[in-house]
Amino acid sequence: MKARVLFAGFAMLVAGVAQSQIDLKNINLNDRALGAVQKGMTGLMFSDADAAALSKPAVDKMDAENKVAGPNDPYTIRLNKVFGKHKNEAGLALNYKVYLIKEVNAFATADGSVRVFSGLMDIMDDNQLLAVIGHEIGHVANHDSRDAMKAAYQKEALIDAAASQSDKVAAVTDSQIGKIANAILDSKHSRKQESEADVYAYDFLKRNKYDVNAEESAFNILAAMSEGNEASFIDRMMSSHPDSKERAANAKARAEADGLYKPYVKQTAKPAKPTKATKKPTKKTTKKKK
Repeated sequence: MKARVLFAGFAMLVAGVAQSQIDLKNINLNDRALGAVQKGMTGLMFSDADAAALSKPAVDKMDAENKVAGPNDPYTIRLNKVFGKHKNEAGLALNYKVYLIKEVNAFATADGSVRVFSGLMDIMDDNQLLAVIGHEIGHVANHDSRDAMKAAYQKEALIDAAASQSDKVAAVTDSQIGKIANAILDSKHSRKQESEADVYAYDFLKRNKYDVNAEESAFNILAAMSEGNEASFIDRMMSSHPDSKERAANAKARAEADGLYKPYVKQTAKPAKPTKATKKPTKKTTKKKK
C-alpha cells in the first residue's frame, strides 16, 4: 500500500514539473528517492542522443552474454552479403551481428546496432530477411525505439523510488544497464507503430530495388508459425503486433497499388562457387621415359 501511494504521489509530482518549478530541497525524500525524481524529470526531455547513449552499453552487455557468430561463421558471411551495403540508413551508422540463438527474432537500437538471431535466418530467405531488418530499422527511424527507451527509463525511476522505501523491492531490481537491455528485447510498440514500421520496410525494399513481395511472404511465414508447433513462442513475441495475416494482406495491397505484386517465390540458397584458393589441385601426369 505504501509503495502504491508513493507511485501515485510521484506521478503527480512529475506531471506538475512542466507547470511549476519544484524546490527539491523542501521535498521530504531520501537521497535515493530524490535521484529517482531527477531521473523522471530527465525522462521528460529524453532525446534520440540519450536513447543512443543508453543503447550502446546495453547492446554491449547483450553481445557479451550471447553467443555471437564470428567473422568466418556462415551466418555472418550471409548477413554481410545480404546487408553489408546498408551500413548507413535513416541517418544511422549501422553495425550488425548474428546471435547464434534458435529463437525467431531481430532488433535494432537507437545507436544503430542491428542484431539478427540465427533462428530467423534459418526460416527466411535473403529478401524476407531484409524485410524484417527493414522493419526493425523503421522503429529506430520513426523514433519508436527512443520512445520505448524513454518509457523504460521513466519506469526505472519509479522502481527506484519504490525501492528507496522498501528493502524487498530493492533486492529484486537489476542494474540499470540490465534493465535497459531487457527493455530493448521486451519493448512493446503500438499497433500504429508496428504498421508504420511495416510501411518503412516496404519502402526500404522498394527504394533498394528488392522484391517488395518478400514482405508479404515473411508475414505469411510468421502466420503459419503462429498456427503450428511454435505458436506459444510466436504469440508471445507478436503479442502487441497486428495479426501477421493482416500485415501480409497490407503488404500485398501496397505492392498491388504500385503495380508490383506477384506471388513471391522463396529463394533457395545456391552453393558458393569455389575460388582459386578452394579449387582442388589437378594431378599432373608425367610421361614415362622409354
